[in-house]
Amino acid sequence: MIGAIAGDIIGSIYEHNPIKTEEFPLFQINSRFTDDTVMSLAAARAILQDRNYGLEMKILGQLFPDAGYGGNFRKWLFEKEIIPYNSWGNGSAMRVSPVGFAFNSAEDVLREARASAEVSHDHPEGIKGAQAVALAILMARQGASKKDIRSNITASFFYDLERTIEEIKPAYHFDVSCMGSVPEAITAFLDSTDYESAVRKAVSLGGDSDTQACIAGAIAEAFYKSIPPIIITEVKRILPRIMWEIVEDFEKLYPCCELGE
Repeated sequence: MIGAIAGDIIGSIYEHNPIKTEEFPLFQINSRFTDDTVMSLAAARAILQDRNYGLEMKILGQLFPDAGYGGNFRKWLFEKEIIPYNSWGNGSAMRVSPVGFAFNSAEDVLREARASAEVSHDHPEGIKGAQAVALAILMARQGASKKDIRSNITASFFYDLERTIEEIKPAYHFDVSCMGSVPEAITAFLDSTDYESAVRKAVSLGGDSDTQACIAGAIAEAFYKSIPPIIITEVKRILPRIMWEIVEDFEKLYPCCELGE
């Protein structure tokens, strides 16, 4: 899960300042966590405490009200009831990584990904985006090849994963829909050689950089099982203590990468 959070922080600078290059500083003075991190940690805490995903999202989200939520989600966040609003946005996909790390069968992962999505994003495309990302993470951490991940996700969700990042990049633009951003984020992982290159490729699309780097980073962590220690150190420095404690609790039960001291 820390791969998703690191991707979010790295991509945060470029969400509204898109770039089309992989050459950029990973962390800058204004690098920050966004709603991607807050909601990913809320999903993680829901799993750890066996509680409703929507409830945990509201609790943690209200503690961090300025994390950059979209207008409809922000309205949902502060409503008393947990009522979905038929969203097809990529918010369902950016927060789902804990599901891919915590559950060990495709059946369980698909069920929990749906549950984590439909508390707000109950549009079929919103659910599909979350399930695709969670299943890719499960396959990656269980040792599937990129070829098998590509073919399985394509067959299951009808995403076009045959293009390369370099083919996508020239005409690509900011897109917050699952259908217009999740396949490209998965492709960033498929084209990568390690964790860092996956995140760099996702940012270089010039789109919804924090979310796409969050998704690509989560799958890359599961696949490569290694994140440069300097990246983990920066994440720990940036996150408030309450957030880092959720990371530590989750990684103790569902370890993937060493967090260090």
